[in-house]
Amino acid sequence: MSCGCKTSGDSAHSCGPKKTANGCENVNTCGNSYKLSVFDWLSNINNPAPNRCDFVEVRFKNDRKSFYKNVNNIPLHIGSVITVESSPGHDVGVVSLTGELVKIQMKKKKFSEESALKIYRQANQKDLEVWQEARKKEDGVKLEARKIAQRLGLEMKVTDVEYQGDSSKITFYYTADNRVDFRQLIKDYAGAFRTKIDMKQIGFRQEAAKVGGIGSCGRELCCSTWLTDFRSVNTNVARYQQLSINPQKLAGQCGKLKCCLNYELDSYLDALSNFPSSSTTLETEKGKAFCIKIDVFKKKMWFAYVDSSIAWYDFDIDLVKKLISKNKRGEKTLPLEDLKQPETSSHTIDLIQENNVDRFEKKNRGNRNRNNQNKQNNQQQGQGHGQGQKRNRPERQDKPERSEKNENPNAQSANQPRPQKQHPQQKAPVEKAVNNSETDKKPQSNPNKKKFKKKYPPKKDNNA
Repeated sequence: MSCGCKTSGDSAHSCGPKKTANGCENVNTCGNSYKLSVFDWLSNINNPAPNRCDFVEVRFKNDRKSFYKNVNNIPLHIGSVITVESSPGHDVGVVSLTGELVKIQMKKKKFSEESALKIYRQANQKDLEVWQEARKKEDGVKLEARKIAQRLGLEMKVTDVEYQGDSSKITFYYTADNRVDFRQLIKDYAGAFRTKIDMKQIGFRQEAAKVGGIGSCGRELCCSTWLTDFRSVNTNVARYQQLSINPQKLAGQCGKLKCCLNYELDSYLDALSNFPSSSTTLETEKGKAFCIKIDVFKKKMWFAYVDSSIAWYDFDIDLVKKLISKNKRGEKTLPLEDLKQPETSSHTIDLIQENNVDRFEKKNRGNRNRNNQNKQNNQQQGQGHGQGQKRNRPERQDKPERSEKNENPNAQSANQPRPQKQHPQQKAPVEKAVNNSETDKKPQSNPNKKKFKKKYPPKKDNNA
């Protein structure tokens, strides 16, 4: 989370015991350090000593919390690791809330002050060592407990295991659809783990709150961060919000309907109070028309004929109310296609231009046209420079060696082997004679035409 304290919903607090009254130095009242934390908006208010609250809120593993009485007036702050009374023995927890706000939380959760247990002391080094050793065993105990339950053939799932701070008791949290007879299971657990066993059945939503996870919105689950009360959610909530009844999209991590469907339900109900009923039918000259769709945000209703429901016509709710009142007087309305007014297309300008799919292609087209024009200009300039250079240097065509290289390969066939090189002094008079005869026969080639060096065929080995 954002505080810097490495708890993040885990009771294995890494800060260690603090002899000072400040507890963990990294934990403050920002409300993001623990699961289901409460923002202490009364932390900066100093109350008189006689009116101070003697109760503190202590959290344990995951979302389990309870209220304890500070009978010894120990200076405690959020993040202090303390040892509290338990049955049997003692337990170790972390202070999650102090001050006057504790009374409000106790009243909200209907917690009686008479049943509150007391705080013994701040946890010392021995208490923390025993507590951390017990916490390290929980994963192995959970796997072993699942194997024992599976061997007995019980239809249940062991969701979580929690050791008490002094390792004198283990609490098993399980989920089951039906009632489970775990009398034999407790005997096997007691023989395997050699300690007191406590079984607690929880619901599927409480299981998701304990395990935690990431929802379809990309954020942490509400039930594991701040949501404390679980309201019932049914499919009518989705119908009011015009959502498709798709169980895969409407279900959360717990397999039940998402709790967030209730968040905007009141707003939708207020908006739908101005709409006519969705079962409204209109009597037109062409026949009956029924409501097929409602748009809460645009305040429109779609109608279609009973005989042909392919064509839909949308109308504002004010016009629909007038048509309904007209039908009540016994008058039929005009056909839907006549009532439908043509919409004037409003020209909108997208300043960001992120909705255009061709926004990159348009830029590339302009660049391509510019590049093509630049290439044509460069070619024309290159031809002009090439002609000037060739006019200034006409003797390049009279070189015998280059003309031989371009002309001799045409006379040779591809099957003949490549001739061996001779000494340049012996070959010079022959080359002059050949060049003179060929230049007389062939007309002079275009000086602007580029001459490419022709590749010779590979040398053939006759001995192969």
